[in-house]
Amino acid sequence: MRTAILALMLLMGTTGAAAAAPPTIPAARDVAFPGVMQLHVDVRDVERGIFKVEQVIPVSQAGPMVLLFPEWLPGNHAPRGQIEKLAGLTIKAGGKTLAWTRDWADVYAFHVTVPAGADALNVSFQFLSATEADQGRVVATPDMLNLQWQSVSLYPAGWKTSRIPVEASVTYPAGWGHGTALRPKAAILGGKTVYQAVDYETLIDSPVFAGRYFKALPLGQGVTLNIVADAAKYLTIKPEQLAAHQKLVDQAIKTFGARSFDHYDFLLALTDKMGSIGLEHHRSSENGVDPGYFTEWDTGPGRRNLLPHEITHSWNGKRTRPTGQIVSDFRTPMHNEMLWVYEGQTQFWGYVLGARSGLFSKQETLDALAGIAAAQQIRRGRDWRSVVDTTNDPVISARRPKGWVTYQRSEDYYNEGMMIWLEADGVIRSRSGGARSIDDFAKGFFGGNEGSYAVQPYGFDDLVRALNAVTSYDWGSFLKARTAESPNDNLLAGLTKGGYRLTFTDMPSAHFRDAERRGAEVNLTYSLGLIVAKGGQISQVVWDSPAFNAGLTVAGQIIAVNGMAYSEEVIKEAVVAAKGGNDTIRLIVKTGDRVREIPLVWNGGLRYPKLEKTGNGDGGLDLLLKPLP
Repeated sequence: MRTAILALMLLMGTTGAAAAAPPTIPAARDVAFPGVMQLHVDVRDVERGIFKVEQVIPVSQAGPMVLLFPEWLPGNHAPRGQIEKLAGLTIKAGGKTLAWTRDWADVYAFHVTVPAGADALNVSFQFLSATEADQGRVVATPDMLNLQWQSVSLYPAGWKTSRIPVEASVTYPAGWGHGTALRPKAAILGGKTVYQAVDYETLIDSPVFAGRYFKALPLGQGVTLNIVADAAKYLTIKPEQLAAHQKLVDQAIKTFGARSFDHYDFLLALTDKMGSIGLEHHRSSENGVDPGYFTEWDTGPGRRNLLPHEITHSWNGKRTRPTGQIVSDFRTPMHNEMLWVYEGQTQFWGYVLGARSGLFSKQETLDALAGIAAAQQIRRGRDWRSVVDTTNDPVISARRPKGWVTYQRSEDYYNEGMMIWLEADGVIRSRSGGARSIDDFAKGFFGGNEGSYAVQPYGFDDLVRALNAVTSYDWGSFLKARTAESPNDNLLAGLTKGGYRLTFTDMPSAHFRDAERRGAEVNLTYSLGLIVAKGGQISQVVWDSPAFNAGLTVAGQIIAVNGMAYSEEVIKEAVVAAKGGNDTIRLIVKTGDRVREIPLVWNGGLRYPKLEKTGNGDGGLDLLLKPLP
């Protein structure tokens, strides 16, 4: 009996005493931190992507202390801190190495005891950045790097991050240029740059792009375009291309009525070697695009929508911010339920500003909107999952691939959120007799006063009041119906109110073809219900589509079509040949070790989304996309 009881106690993880409580981690307090943290990062080992960190953290008393690695990251809307890449952690005081322990309940926290008489902790470690994509995003190549301060620093628990001052410095590879929203205090021999002291929250919000091939171009009104490239040839920029970026700044400030920043730095990487990114900050943004962004300008708009999206975030999401996104430190979870505003309206303004600035032509913008509307319309996940629920996706899936994304849904608060705001513009124009538009809301809600850059929190009721100040309407019910109910049967209402309707043709738009080219894929979403990548590999199957009903999955590889070896031309020709008839499209599909012939029933031909104008003259959408005078 005694043996049985002891065995049971061991299985329960106890020997009779209660399980030990996790060590205490002090809550963040709104009090001044005793001193200024010093942080130095040596990033010269770009061949291996190893960043060396040295930190001096002032302390005011002896005893237990907790150091935290940033976990919940702004703009990521999730706990994405790369704690797994921290290595070699050493903590010293007065020249003596101190023992530390990781918190067993919060692996981002490190406990240490400060000895009597110590006035600072000397912390050192390495950040071992990804060298292959399966390890995470690659942030260093032999020619460029992206330094994100959350990956190369610890901070003391017990203080709001906005109350912890820090002076950061970086040793860059010799001859490299660098761009950041931080402003340099001094440059020291050996490539070391010392930046002006800021609070820790601002530091995390001020990343760096640096590179061998670097160019900084002023865009006016305190905005700089900082460019790093894989090679010098990609830095060839025509005057009209620069003018479009200057016009973006001009149109953004006109749209919102006042600057939300004292200065702003676009960080733009032209690369297919460093990992892609699009991440907002208050005074800067991290943007990764194809190397030929400038040199292949005429092949299509590519990712030219990225910069309009990210600069919009300076107003929407950074200066004007949902209360759930305002937290005391990087350990506190954020509440994402308002991301359909934070990201949805930014997606909306990103496309509008792309058109107003000329980075996208009007037709390219219309074609992009057609693609977004069509892609959302075929998502059967809309039948069971609301837009608000998709705001949990940054935490649920962290943008990992999904086998049935059209049924599971993803971060649909971006694109379906955009469609909601397009409809809101139509409502405002209709109820005001064309006298007002969503531009009036943007100025009133996001614009603020020139010179006022402090964060402005808001909640749902604040949003409703601001909309009613523009045009009286039951905005509360409208927004709740569109975001919290499933399905939203008004998905296309914004297009309709704007003077367009979604149609399908048998010829893809230039924008659609450009997306296929950049994705190296054949997109048959609106006919067969699948997307095929290189080598016939199926990369997406639309739920309840002909491909789905035939039993196809993303694990399959198409070997042959109607007896012919697979190619992009062969599968498209088969779809065209089957149009209007009764014949099936016969696929030979390899899945693992199995090879099957699968008959696919589809006789509707090729289908590609397109917007068709429904009236004469300029409708609401036409007016929306016009540059502001």
